[in-house]
Amino acid sequence: MREIVNMRLRRSVVLIGMMGAGKTAVGGQLARMLGVAFLDSDEEIVKAANMSIAEIFARDGGAFFRARETQVMARLLSGPPAVVSSGGGAFLNPETRRAIAGAGISVWLKVDLDLLWSRVRHRTTRPLLRTANPKATLTALLKERAPVYALADLTVEAEPGATVEATARRVLAALRNRAEVLEVEQ
Repeated sequence: MREIVNMRLRRSVVLIGMMGAGKTAVGGQLARMLGVAFLDSDEEIVKAANMSIAEIFARDGGAFFRARETQVMARLLSGPPAVVSSGGGAFLNPETRRAIAGAGISVWLKVDLDLLWSRVRHRTTRPLLRTANPKATLTALLKERAPVYALADLTVEAEPGATVEATARRVLAALRNRAEVLEVEQ
């Protein structure tokens, strides 16, 4: 097998999935592997608003946050090809799905409920999980969102115990079959 000499990202790669799926960690690693920028839509919203996502939800509500999320995703996708981590609910919006399809490729980081719960159960920064029964809320969100996430161009299933780098390599392997997204010179 010949060694890869060069890879060039032709279209943005947008990681979608539930909170706790690893979109930010895997996305950062994937961007380093590809030598492109890593953009996090949630981080961009926080910077623009100068407040946390939880504060935005509390002050302005979920609908306001989702509208800003759609705007931010469109802006991030208008630049050069990059790896983009989307918020967990971003892909639910048809306008955002169209923007992703126009400028990039969507990759669902699919994680089962038990692994998701182990990753988010002690975090207080998840406004959607500030309920009387956060695990039931997470279960309901996953059940509601999975059919929409399944519309993604690619699906990469997370393996329990896999490192961030191993998961990023699995995403990269899936992208290698998409010449319109990733040009690979050998």
